[in-house]
Amino acid sequence: MTQLVGIDFGTTNTVVAVLQPDGSVRTQRFGLGDEVFDVFRTVLCFWREHGGGRALQHAGGPEGIAAYLDDPIDSRLIMSMKTYLAQRSFAHTRIFGRTFSLEEMIAVFLRTLLEAAGLQGEDIHIVAGRPVRFAGDFADDEFGETRLRAAFAAAGCPSVDVAFEPQAAGYRFIRTLTAPTTVLVGDFGGGTSDFSIIRFTPGAAQPLSPLAHGGVGIAGDSFDYRIIDHAVSPRLGKGSFYKIMGKELPVPVEYFNGFARWHRLSLMRTPKILRDIEEVARASDDPSLLLNLVTLIQDELGYQLYQTVSAVKAELSHAPEARLHFEHDDFTIDRTITRDEFESWIAPDLERLGESVDATLAQAGLKAQDIDRVFLTGGTSFVPAVRALFTRRFGAEKLSAGGEFVSVAEGLALIGGDRAG
Repeated sequence: MTQLVGIDFGTTNTVVAVLQPDGSVRTQRFGLGDEVFDVFRTVLCFWREHGGGRALQHAGGPEGIAAYLDDPIDSRLIMSMKTYLAQRSFAHTRIFGRTFSLEEMIAVFLRTLLEAAGLQGEDIHIVAGRPVRFAGDFADDEFGETRLRAAFAAAGCPSVDVAFEPQAAGYRFIRTLTAPTTVLVGDFGGGTSDFSIIRFTPGAAQPLSPLAHGGVGIAGDSFDYRIIDHAVSPRLGKGSFYKIMGKELPVPVEYFNGFARWHRLSLMRTPKILRDIEEVARASDDPSLLLNLVTLIQDELGYQLYQTVSAVKAELSHAPEARLHFEHDDFTIDRTITRDEFESWIAPDLERLGESVDATLAQAGLKAQDIDRVFLTGGTSFVPAVRALFTRRFGAEKLSAGGEFVSVAEGLALIGGDRAG
């Protein structure tokens, strides 16, 4: 019997939900040692066994993180694969001498995911989520969906349907309503924030009517980057100067662009880039700053730094301040970040989120007062400034939330059941 499965393939985490015979939904859980997770980290770690031939080994999810932390120098960690789906400029990458297309790399991840979930691709029908607007400045959304479908096919999953993530996020919530309702759904992931406006009419032949979809490539990862850019990068040389032939120049900002997606720091671990940074460091006002950046890159500390910063962001969601403490060898950052500071740093992102919400309303031909309910989901929906954005527009009494990490996958499975029915 074919199983109906919803897969929320996310920038940071992936969630799998299976529709049960009684119409309920079960979220798959993944374990590592004594720990069990509702999410499967969207990562792949590649390595070659020492003295074990040239075969390329890999692990995904929590096991991929563990393999990487066990040997960060001689492994390659791949993250945020979803970010590149709609980017025509990203076609291939080489990993330990082997060329992978993006679709092939995602297929490796999906096979690892399905194996961990105990699912066989040929025995399941998948409804996969996709953002309304894929991440990237020059994203081709149709191209992104085509590549996503191709990745599932390459993973041995020929039976795949696709649905918008925000529509899926609010699907269970909408089914609980008993009167005609216009709902705005906000789904905040790691790489994108997506919005859908849906009209629900109980008892109608077509009870769900999508009115508009919108989105923007700003979400949790963007907020993490703001913390790094303001609290960490200046301690690594950003904003400082160096002298060459008597002329004072700013330290190149491209040295710090990798922090926008922390895994890009691995791509900077090349002899040429490290030599360039060291040469600039010798001519700079304070060489120790840029030498700390070199250490951060060489010792593959991006993941630990990212985890530290994410914990600070989470703390600021329920406390007025949080301590950022990161230490490695002679490099230490120990400072308090207030919620007011953080909100000032993310103000440009909040403005763009608001503009995307307004554009979605305009696309539907509606005003804020025409929205009856607002459903928010995803980790970034916990950020007080994000909730305040919706409170100001729609009123606190209209806001609902829930299933912050699993609602999309569960909604996708329910959509699969309704479409099959």
